[in-house]
Amino acid sequence: MSSNELDSETKLMAVIGDEDTCVGFLLGGIGEVNEQRQSNFMVVERDSSAADIEACFKRFLAREDIAIIIINQVYADLIRATVDAHVLPLPTVLEIPSKQQEYDSNKDSILKRANQGILKPLRRRNNFN
Repeated sequence: MSSNELDSETKLMAVIGDEDTCVGFLLGGIGEVNEQRQSNFMVVERDSSAADIEACFKRFLAREDIAIIIINQVYADLIRATVDAHVLPLPTVLEIPSKQQEYDSNKDSILKRANQGILKPLRRRNNFN
């Protein structure tokens, strides 16, 4: 087994979401606690502040064992500047809907970058504005 295959096997998904979202992903088997006793999920409670969510998001970004961060869009909106500032391919940030708020593709940072990186050059090439 090559080191690249080993690395891909040890990468985790992380979740920042409401209780229902986190429970669903935990039941799906994504729950993990590392050697530093840090979990790969955050259940956002009523008393969780934007600062708490942002601190958790930044911790997940800094962890080398996390490849995907799934976050309810309602909470991504609370830390939108931080989410939009993350432009590296890993960890990939996926915004998903929640019971509190419908998904809005106009806010999704990945779709915004895709639009800028793919659609705008195509429009220019085809003389569409």
